[in-house]
Amino acid sequence: MTEAMYYVLLALARPAHGYAMMQQIRVLSNGRVQMGPGTMYGLLTKLQDLGWIVLKAEEGRRKTYALTEDGHTALLAEYERLQCLLRDGAFLKEGVSEQ
Repeated sequence: MTEAMYYVLLALARPAHGYAMMQQIRVLSNGRVQMGPGTMYGLLTKLQDLGWIVLKAEEGRRKTYALTEDGHTALLAEYERLQCLLRDGAFLKEGVSEQ
């Protein structure tokens, strides 16, 4: 899963529309990730194709998306994978070298 996909799924912990997701991603990443509309809407299409999100409501041009059960499962699996990566490299922060 790409970083951008992870943040979109994370932002959809609560159903939201595209602009709200872009703002939420900026907040969640402390400003480190700033997703543009082209990237966002391309990912929304891909995530729908994967069955990880679903269109929940549509008001004019504003479309609200939500995580599916499969999307929630994928998000949790990625979170666990990232936790493993951090644990595996924790010795670096402690200044201990594995050689």
